[in-house]
Amino acid sequence: MDDWPLGERFPSTSGEVRWARLGPEAGAGPGGLRPVVLCHGTPFSSYVWRTVARALARDRTVLVWDMPGYGRSEQAPGQDVSLAAQGRVLAELLAHWRLSGGPLAGPYAEPLVVAHDFGGATALRAHLLHGARYAALALVDPVALAPWGSPFFRLVAEHAAVFEELPPALHGALVREYVASASSAGLPAATLDRLVEPWLGARGQAAFYRQIAQADQRHTDEVQERYGEIAIPALVCWGADDTWIPAAKGRELASRVPGARLELIAGAGHLVQEDAPAQLTAVLLDFVREQDRRDEAGRD
Repeated sequence: MDDWPLGERFPSTSGEVRWARLGPEAGAGPGGLRPVVLCHGTPFSSYVWRTVARALARDRTVLVWDMPGYGRSEQAPGQDVSLAAQGRVLAELLAHWRLSGGPLAGPYAEPLVVAHDFGGATALRAHLLHGARYAALALVDPVALAPWGSPFFRLVAEHAAVFEELPPALHGALVREYVASASSAGLPAATLDRLVEPWLGARGQAAFYRQIAQADQRHTDEVQERYGEIAIPALVCWGADDTWIPAAKGRELASRVPGARLELIAGAGHLVQEDAPAQLTAVLLDFVREQDRRDEAGRD
């Protein structure tokens, strides 16, 4: 796991969060560029953002984090890893980083936020329910509109305690197939190993079924009718071959967010970061540079 070290720690209300800062300090880049915060989804970790993060970090601060219960962050019995908790934790982290406004905010108080899958719902909840302020928001195949959850996902959610008792080898095979199905192009074995690894062992196995058991559609129902309130630049990116959440959901979401632009990524499934990293990076770079130009115009 040393290829993606998350050396910083934050004691959130849902357990210790591991995070990292890439690139120059906020405001230290050319023209004082805004930082970017990257949010991952389930059952993944910030590792899926490694290519995009390193590209964006060439001229600006990029902040990555593993949600409580995921990746290198704390996994514990009884832990609240629901979408409600993750939205709250993101708001806490932004305050810790002196971002998103408030009395302790730094000079670049409103970051650019890029969020995938459950991270999309997390970012939306933090913004709409917890007052987190962003300069712009890019959503990549987010969990945002009802109904969601595959038949497999719903089956596991209803019988999480039973699945938690699976023999380790059978559990490992199940998780491996599940993660692999997020890619339409197919994941390299080493990448798949890296994404599956946090869910292995007694602690990881319990954590995997815990996060599914706590996935509740009501947490997106609470914000779904408020997407029309989003008043910041917004981008919706979608893998054209996504079998987890079809591209039609992307079109619907873009129509609900005022001024949002939809970008379909050809040849990519749900895990766009792995299937088409160059294409996704190019789209996101264009988006953040649009904000850079708006900031520059505002300074003139």
